[in-house]
Amino acid sequence: MPAATASTLTALVANFLDVLAEAPSADAALRQVDLVRRVIAGGGIFSIQQNVTTECDPADEIRLCRFYSSEGGRYPVNGTKRKTLTPWTECIFLRGRVFVGEGKEALARHFDDFEDMRIHGLQSVVNVPLLQGGLCYATFNVFGTRPQWLPHEILGIRLLALAAARWVPAAPGLAYRFTAASLTSPLEA
Repeated sequence: MPAATASTLTALVANFLDVLAEAPSADAALRQVDLVRRVIAGGGIFSIQQNVTTECDPADEIRLCRFYSSEGGRYPVNGTKRKTLTPWTECIFLRGRVFVGEGKEALARHFDDFEDMRIHGLQSVVNVPLLQGGLCYATFNVFGTRPQWLPHEILGIRLLALAAARWVPAAPGLAYRFTAASLTSPLEA
C-alpha cells in the first residue's frame, strides 16, 4: 500500500475511533458504526440482536431482542425472536464463531425469516458474536445485497463488531441455554 494511502487510512480509522469514543449514547455510536459499515459492505442492513434469554425461557431456546437496526421501519428496535439449536445457533452461541453465509441458498438454509430477507434483496450475511468470556450476549449482523463477501469486507465487519461491543450491554438476568453437550454436527455453510 502506498504511503499516502496508508496515512489516509490511518487518519480515517483514528478519526472514527475518536468519534466513537466521544459518542453521547449507544444509538449515536452505532450510527457511526453504521456509516463505516456502509463504506465497507455497501448496501444492506445492519443490526445488533441482544441475547435476552432468562431462566424463565424454555431450556432449548434463545430469545433475541433487536438492540439496533439500520432499518428501524422494517426491522424495529425491540423486535424479538426465538431461536432453537441449529447449526447457526451452534456456531454463534456455542462455539462463539463468526458465521459467514453467502448466497440465497445459505440464507434460506439458516434463517427461518429468509422470505422477508429476499424481498429486500439480501443475499449474504456476516454474524459476529459479541462475547463476554464464553457467553454470547449479542450478535452483530451485517446482511448484504450481493451474494459473496470479499475477505477484507469480512475483516472490516469483524473489526466494527469489536468497536461496537462496548456500546452493547449484556441483558440483566441473562441465562445460557445451550451447553457443549448440545453440540450437533459441524456447521455446513
